[in-house]
Amino acid sequence: MATEDEQIQVIPVKEPLDLIRLSLDEKICVKLRNERELRGKLHAFDQHLNMVLGDAEETLTSVEIDEETYEEVYKTSKRTIPMLFVRGDGVILVSPSMRVGS
Repeated sequence: MATEDEQIQVIPVKEPLDLIRLSLDEKICVKLRNERELRGKLHAFDQHLNMVLGDAEETLTSVEIDEETYEEVYKTSKRTIPMLFVRGDGVILVSPSMRVGS
């Protein structure tokens, strides 16, 4: 039987946005339209999935056709942004970042 110190705190999840609420002040991954992906610390959000991310890293993936071989070449570019407002209508997916070693 678990002692009082070992009991796990259960946080109720009644709506989908409750899952995002659990990620406040945590690193998250946000997939956006046009092959964009963001990773950063979630500072705030609203019911429209407008979000404020801190220490964000944006990854943009583009597909180009090689002129000689006509093969698709995937290119990624990254940039870091200290504070970023994300408009919710471009959001496709929100996920907690993968924790390595946890």
